[in-house]
Amino acid sequence: MPACRSILQIIQTRLPNVSDPEMTSKPAVVVLSVSALPVAEEICALTGGILHGLEGRIGTAEVMFSNIGAHLGALFNAGETIIAVMATGAVVRLLAPHLGDKTTEPPVVCVADDGSSVVPALGGHHGANQIARVIADRLGGHAAITTAGDLRFGVALDEPPYGWVLANPQAAKPVMAALLAGGKVSFGGDLLEEADWLQKADLPLAGKNETGEVTISATSVPLLAGDSHLVFYKRDLVVGAGCERGAAPSEINELLAETLSNHDIALERIARVVSIDLKADEVAINALGERLGVSVEFFTAQALEEETHRLQNPSDIVFAEVGCHGVSEGAALAAVGPQGKLIVPKVKSTRATLAVAQLGTSEPENRARSRGHLYVVGIGPGSDGWRSPEVTDYVRRASDLVGYSLYLDLLGDLAVGKTRHDFDLGREEDRVRHAMELAGTGRDVALVCSGDAGIYAMATLVFELLQNGGLSDGAGRIAIDVSPGISALQGAAARAGAPLGHDFCTISLSDLLTPWPSIQMRVKAAAEGDFVIAFYNPVSKRRRTQLAYARDVLLQHRPANTPVILANNLGRPGETMRVVDLADLQVDDVDMLTVVIVGSSDTRTVMTGDGKTWVYTPRGYAAKEGTQIGSSS
Repeated sequence: MPACRSILQIIQTRLPNVSDPEMTSKPAVVVLSVSALPVAEEICALTGGILHGLEGRIGTAEVMFSNIGAHLGALFNAGETIIAVMATGAVVRLLAPHLGDKTTEPPVVCVADDGSSVVPALGGHHGANQIARVIADRLGGHAAITTAGDLRFGVALDEPPYGWVLANPQAAKPVMAALLAGGKVSFGGDLLEEADWLQKADLPLAGKNETGEVTISATSVPLLAGDSHLVFYKRDLVVGAGCERGAAPSEINELLAETLSNHDIALERIARVVSIDLKADEVAINALGERLGVSVEFFTAQALEEETHRLQNPSDIVFAEVGCHGVSEGAALAAVGPQGKLIVPKVKSTRATLAVAQLGTSEPENRARSRGHLYVVGIGPGSDGWRSPEVTDYVRRASDLVGYSLYLDLLGDLAVGKTRHDFDLGREEDRVRHAMELAGTGRDVALVCSGDAGIYAMATLVFELLQNGGLSDGAGRIAIDVSPGISALQGAAARAGAPLGHDFCTISLSDLLTPWPSIQMRVKAAAEGDFVIAFYNPVSKRRRTQLAYARDVLLQHRPANTPVILANNLGRPGETMRVVDLADLQVDDVDMLTVVIVGSSDTRTVMTGDGKTWVYTPRGYAAKEGTQIGSSS
């Protein structure tokens, strides 16, 4: 479907780290009424978008939502392209609280219910204007483009088409201002004939013997440009890279700079960095792509070996080590395909190699994959207010979500547009292994845990499997980030006051993974050490004696009236929290969703004027010199 690919290419243009338009996020086509459904469905067919429908008004849609404001905000903050079949004013008002840096906002396009008007409301120069034109052309409507340059000259100079890049975007505004004030253009550059989009624009051209107030160049060689000179490059080069394990990023950076300089090649022409999949976790190669702002992708040894007949420097030594006769040349050639060509054969430094290949007239099939990323996140109890901004950001970046079904449900609109992989309780290893193997295929995966991912949760299993879990090679080379969440003990402590104000510990009373004698030893040690203790997994349907055992041991070492906090469903509907004396702690008062915090011998309670009892463990400030705690006025 050519129009669909056109839309995806428009989206990709604002996402330079995405090399394959088919892998970009599909537009979210939002519809509120049945009367607008035919237009929305036609837009989905045109763009390959996903239909998002309002519950109670739309019968069925791929994604259903109940709160339009929250849903649009979640899509916008996630950087998703939004095509809303609804009033422009309503969309702008709903998104107003989320507006910030206009240079990073995603395209937002509003379409009338009958398709008669298509309005690029936000992100006009990030694809919205182009998307509006494509939709209006299909629906026979009017694209309400209001940006001055587009109206006057039919081109957005700061938004070149797919495959081109503006080297100095900061100059686009003064150049456009000069043209709107009556200035004229002088064209230049060796690729001007290939830049037909510039030739077709209605720009005011300087005469044969005139010098325009502004210059626009489409070129393949490095050019220095000022505020009145726009320089466009065609992104038609791929860098193949190889290096020894642990090579310094500075070495490969210097090798690239020297290579480009020696061959008079502009840095901006580089579209991708590629290598062999054995280097997916190589710091120097990934750092090179990050510095250039392009994607880094990896081929199998088999795919590189298929390029042997095209190599200029095949090596039997390399074949013996990695299974192909050339890494840098082979990867570069595999990336540009049979119509591409090698323009810089392998160059070497002490520990790195590079080669540069140029794309042909058509884009080849992409057989490479990106390095997968695993985000191990703790979402706290699940409520938005108790979820950290970093966790929210990681979930937004993920294409796939893996976790216990309840935890994924708690993400609400944050899970919109993601592929879910639901697991039941008790399948922890299956869950983690699936997430890691999925990331090993090049996906960005969020492994979702409640509370904190590193406290009785899945983060530890990730690293256990990484060390000795029999993972595939791809899963063993993924990037990993672990982000903290509010744990149950923190939530319970905050609701109760400050019981963790001095030394404390946590003990799980579940003997599924820890032998009961070990748990007994820890309970006795914590009792003797007079720690505040947070008990996780205090009871289950089959375990009814462990909590009673812990209570009886603690009563041997601290007063019977020691405060005990019982917190249930923290941060969720149905939350309860109460305080009882240690001697009155009953197993039947506790279930699997309860966190039990037992105070130390120093833990105290205090009642405020509203009748609320607070629990705290003093740290000893009363004994500190100069304090007025406990003194009379």
